[in-house]
Amino acid sequence: MSMILIVLSAVLLLVVGGCACVVWAARGGPPWTRAVATATLAAGELVRSSRRSGGRRGGGGDSDGSSDG
Repeated sequence: MSMILIVLSAVLLLVVGGCACVVWAARGGPPWTRAVATATLAAGELVRSSRRSGGRRGGGGDSDGSSDG
């Protein structure tokens, strides 16, 4: 259980750090922040696109709107 907590904490720190770099790079930060911001935005786009394609393959779900009457 503690190993899961450590991994999730590390992921959370990476996400928060990546978001901070996106904001800092937008305000004209050093070049390394732009590189981290680009990687963060690319990772976010990959997650977003994988969630979209996964939802389409799943065939609907609970909110599909099957009406009983």
